Amino acid sequence: MVQKFILVFLVFKVMSIPAGFSANAQSPVNDTLKITIKQAEDRFLKNNLQLLAQRYNIDIADAQVITARLFPNPDFSINNGLAGTNEPNPFAEQSTSISQLITTAGKRNKSIRLAKIGVEQTKYQFFDLVRTLKFTLRSDFYTVYFQRQSANVYSQEIGSLGKTLIAYKDQYAKGNIAEKELLRIQAQLYSLQVEYNGLLTGIDTTESQLKLMLRVPSNTAIDPQVTENIAGKETLTGVPYQRLLDSAYVNRYDLKYSKITVDYNNMNLALQKATAIPDVSLSVNYDKLGSYGNNFLSAGISIPLPLFNRNQGNIKQAHLEVDQSKLQLQGQQDIVESDVATNYKIALRLEKLYNSFDPKFKQDFNHLIEEVFKNYEKRNISMLEFLDFYDSFKTNTLQLNSLLLSRVTSLEQLNYVTGTPFFNQ
Repeated sequence: MVQKFILVFLVFKVMSIPAGFSANAQSPVNDTLKITIKQAEDRFLKNNLQLLAQRYNIDIADAQVITARLFPNPDFSINNGLAGTNEPNPFAEQSTSISQLITTAGKRNKSIRLAKIGVEQTKYQFFDLVRTLKFTLRSDFYTVYFQRQSANVYSQEIGSLGKTLIAYKDQYAKGNIAEKELLRIQAQLYSLQVEYNGLLTGIDTTESQLKLMLRVPSNTAIDPQVTENIAGKETLTGVPYQRLLDSAYVNRYDLKYSKITVDYNNMNLALQKATAIPDVSLSVNYDKLGSYGNNFLSAGISIPLPLFNRNQGNIKQAHLEVDQSKLQLQGQQDIVESDVATNYKIALRLEKLYNSFDPKFKQDFNHLIEEVFKNYEKRNISMLEFLDFYDSFKTNTLQLNSLLLSRVTSLEQLNYVTGTPFFNQ
């Protein structure tokens, strides 16, 4: 009896020693980058290759405006005689001409305006990409943080149970404890290791994506720095729903893109109608030994006759594209309204659940676990009861971290669907 009491006391002491095992211990890392969400955003905007590559599209669109501003080049031709009947010197016969195409119906101005609208479209696509990637960045950042908190719970319990198992194997070999107690600890340890491995795999996957977005070396671990009061208890009450919806209408770049696409197609329709009107070509001709007389100078004008091709197909296509873009705009407006309404409802529900938790619950539960240790040391509770209490502690901590992550993510989702950083700043 005395041996068992000493053994249990030693086990308690072993389990109370910090495991010193972190979620990063399984990864071949050479350095750790401690970074806040603000620092991560700044690094992302400067280093993200996808963003930098997309930025070139704006310059490409600007170059198309320059192209639209240019006038058509004049045509120049020269002819020299080679041979002729009854001509003593056919090489003396020379004629030259120069012609200039004059566009009509404001085609050039319409092309310029169309190219400028194209620049705005490209900018909206770029800023919408920034919005999407920032949401992914921030979501991954908080996911890594809260999953690391959960991983610490596993690592501490695995470390403690691992040391306890070694002590129990030694005592079992001496015949001081029953085999069922040894097997119970082994089963608990193996179960925790499997769960822990799955959690680490998820962390590694998310962290890998985060590293790519920030252009952090693969052998560097990211350690997110987050304040405890990231999500206040009454966060949503400070921002009315109508304000969120109005902000989405104004700041969602995918909606802006849909709106300006209607303008683009209307301008394209105007350009296609103008294209049906023929352009004029003016020319000046010089003939050194012309049939009318020597050094003959003439001027001319040419214009195609729109008898068959009046650009009917392109005009019809442009009409259809206008109607199509208007329907797409209505659909995008519906998506914006649905996004805001749905995510606001989810955020409200999570805020209500979060606020229902007593702030002292976690502290009280930690104190309860300490008392459980003491009672197990005194043999007031069995090994199975002790493990059940400890498993409840693990489950409660994981659920609390999951709730915090869901709440933070729901606020990030509201930032995303409104196009405005209302929360988690």
